[in-house]
Amino acid sequence: MDAPLQYAKDHADRFVEELKAWLRIPSISTDPTYATQTRSAAEWLADNLRDAGMGDVEVMETDGHPVVYAEHHVSDDAPTVLVYGHYDVQPPDPLELWDNDPFEPVEKDGDLVARGSADDKGQAFMHVKAAESWLATDQPPVNLKFVIEGEEENGSVHLPGFLEEHKDKLAADVCLVSDTALFAPGVPSIAYGLRGLAYVEVTLTGPKKDLHSGVYGGGVENPINALAAMIAALHDDDHRVTVEGFYDDVVALSDDEREAYRDLPFDEAAWKDEAGVSETKTEAGYSVLEGTTGRPTLDCNGIWGGYTGEGAKTVLPSKASAKISCRLVPNQTPGDITEKLRTHFEAHVPDTMSLTFRDLHGGHGVLVDREAPAMQAASEALEAVFGQTPYFTREGGSIPVVADFKRILGLDTVLMGFGLDSDSIHSPNERFGLDRFHQGIEASVRFMDAYARQKEAA
Repeated sequence: MDAPLQYAKDHADRFVEELKAWLRIPSISTDPTYATQTRSAAEWLADNLRDAGMGDVEVMETDGHPVVYAEHHVSDDAPTVLVYGHYDVQPPDPLELWDNDPFEPVEKDGDLVARGSADDKGQAFMHVKAAESWLATDQPPVNLKFVIEGEEENGSVHLPGFLEEHKDKLAADVCLVSDTALFAPGVPSIAYGLRGLAYVEVTLTGPKKDLHSGVYGGGVENPINALAAMIAALHDDDHRVTVEGFYDDVVALSDDEREAYRDLPFDEAAWKDEAGVSETKTEAGYSVLEGTTGRPTLDCNGIWGGYTGEGAKTVLPSKASAKISCRLVPNQTPGDITEKLRTHFEAHVPDTMSLTFRDLHGGHGVLVDREAPAMQAASEALEAVFGQTPYFTREGGSIPVVADFKRILGLDTVLMGFGLDSDSIHSPNERFGLDRFHQGIEASVRFMDAYARQKEAA
């Protein structure tokens, strides 16, 4: 591995400048007005993969934004690694909270600050540059395939169909994803579990139009008041979700897992400081780490209705709406939880209101065998980079496509992320440490070598 590792060091500055060029493209998949720029981001990546030495590169169409596919075949006897990432990014709003233009990358205190720097352009690009480092100096020890999509921030709605349609083309031994975080700065970790997601929108409608609160207040029930009460009742005093049957399929944390949680070097005071809270609020009987990664949750992500502009307007609103998400643990399914949410809300609608319920999207949770060859290869790679054995952890977020890779392609996924919880992904001033960018390239180079050896020995 000496040659590819040295190549990565020699070209480190160029790699950063290329990443900056990609970050300048505002590939906001959720906003149709950015469709042209989103496609430009895909085309830019395809050109970069060609320049990196990947022989078979395509921008493949879907019913939404395209998928960038690339392949390099070494040998029929070599294992195949399928690298997944996404080139789309979250909207940058609110713009006034950014210290700089979100699409003009700035280096600050060792970080690269820009929308998409950590989620996920910076992390996906690590593997592109690792592939280049191998291809420029030697044959990689594994066959490589890349699937970089443009709709992850929009629920990956068209990716399952893409996987189904191209099963043969995407055949591999394992999937490698960097869209997760290290446990803490300088503390390497590999995620073996992700939570799933059920995301819905509810609207209560009372009067057929907005009314004058002085004329009708006291005689007409207010949809905002009613919806706020319904949402407040979704948790009991132990912070357990009150939706009927919500916990029916939950797989309890094992004694081994709970012991592993206790062994993690978790600084709760620092966590609270980063979150900007003085106290934590968890499900009774569970620690903060268990609650945020290993237990299911329900949260209201947004609520609106009536007048929210400057000044006063004494309106009694016609409607009130809210977006609600549930993070799910393995064995809970988004379809089942969504229907339980629907049943719950329908059962608690005031007789003065009507309900509109929308299923927005969802995804399944995942658990990966920590003893699998690819997981051990990732552990070996990270230990070489950081000088310490990585922890195996569960992540609180969701990457729905990981379950799709298992269900459709039969692939387990190695979640070897280099983000940090403090990277402000989805928030103003998103950042990615340049040290972690280069460590990720090195780890990816090492993973390819270690996985080939692990598979040969298996």
